[in-house]
Amino acid sequence: MNAAARRTLATAARVLAQLRHDPRTVAMLLFVPCLLLVLLRYMYDAQPATFDRIGPELLGVFPLLVMFLVTSVAMLRERTGGTLERLLTMPIGKLDLLLGYALAFGAVALLQAALASALAIGVLGLDVAGPTWMLFAVAVADGLLGMALGLLVSAFAATEFQAVQFLPAVLLPQLLLCGLFVARDDMAPVLRLLSDVLPLSYAVDAMGRITVEGGVSGRVLADLAVVAGSALLALLLGAATLRRRTD
Repeated sequence: MNAAARRTLATAARVLAQLRHDPRTVAMLLFVPCLLLVLLRYMYDAQPATFDRIGPELLGVFPLLVMFLVTSVAMLRERTGGTLERLLTMPIGKLDLLLGYALAFGAVALLQAALASALAIGVLGLDVAGPTWMLFAVAVADGLLGMALGLLVSAFAATEFQAVQFLPAVLLPQLLLCGLFVARDDMAPVLRLLSDVLPLSYAVDAMGRITVEGGVSGRVLADLAVVAGSALLALLLGAATLRRRTD
C-alpha cells in the first residue's frame, strides 16, 4: 500500500472514530431519512399509488439533504478548530484528506441507504418495477453526492451558520428543477436547460425509471454515472478550494 492510500485510510478511520463518539450526528445520518419516509408514507396513506410514484424519488433526495448538511458542518469544524491546519502541516495532500472523508461518509451512506431502502420496501410497502438493488445503488450515489457537495461548499463558509445557509442556496434550486414538482419536459426552455446541468435531476430521473421499468436500462445506468461523476467532480473542486483555516 502506498503512502497516499495509508494517509487516506488513516483519515477515514479518524473521521469514523469521531462519528462513533457523536451519537446525535449518527442518529441524524441514519434515522432522519427513515423518519421522513415514514411521514411521507402516512401522508399518502389513502393514496398508496402516489407513495409508490414519489417515494423512490424522495428516497434519493432525503439522504442527499442530510449528508450535505452534516458533512459541510463537519469539515467547517475541522477548519475552525485548527485540526485541518495541523493535518496539512503533515505530509498529507488536500485530495488525500477529502478522499478520507469520502470513504468514511461513504460507509455511512451505504448503511443509510440500506436502512432507508429496507424500510421503504420491506415495511412501508413501496412497490417498484425495477430491481431493488438498483434502487439501493442510486440511493447510495445520492448520499455520496450530498457528501461531496457538502465538503465543497464548506470551503466558502466562515461559520456553521453560513454552512447551513448554503443548503437553500445550493440544493433548493435543484429540488425545484429536478422534476419532483413539475415534469422537466413541461418547464420553460431556459429552466429545462438549467435542470439538465443539475445532478439532482439525474438522481430523480433514475429513481423514476426504476419505479416503472423492469430490469436495468441503459438510461438508468447513464443517470447513475452522471450522479457519481458529479460527486467525484465536487470532491476534486473541493480539494482545489480547500483552505487550511477560516479567516
